[in-house]
Amino acid sequence: MFTLFLYSTALVLLAVSWKRSREKTRAALRKAWGSCLGVLPLFLGILLCMGLLLSFVDESVIRQTVGRESGLVGVVLSGIIGSVTLIPAFAAYPAAAELLRVTGGYAQITMLITSLMLVGVATLPLECRFFGVRAAVLRNTLGLVYSFALALFMGALFGGV
Repeated sequence: MFTLFLYSTALVLLAVSWKRSREKTRAALRKAWGSCLGVLPLFLGILLCMGLLLSFVDESVIRQTVGRESGLVGVVLSGIIGSVTLIPAFAAYPAAAELLRVTGGYAQITMLITSLMLVGVATLPLECRFFGVRAAVLRNTLGLVYSFALALFMGALFGGV
């Protein structure tokens, strides 16, 4: 129902925009389409990787590694995976939803997503160069602490830790 509300609102606002300025709306739609086409290969690649992972790796292995039964070890492992992986948010959220469906581990998937967004081991050298070593390490450390605290909260709320 909420999705229907969002789509309806978007269509109404698009109609208002079209009525106010057809040229600007047309240009915005062209730009949005180009942006969508630019993101599509990456998005499909992530979904393909998730599909291959779920088809080649047994679900019980995934559940044992980062599922509800994995407990605190799964939370830490999810944090490590999230910290070193470089995936944009628009592709990470559907992948996390699928992992949550398979594993049922709210704490583990929370840790994976938050560390994926807040901690960047792969980008740390670049951050150090632009912001300084102290600021980059502090930002990543605080992101990891926040991710862990949020994962523990979600684990306490939904179980699994």
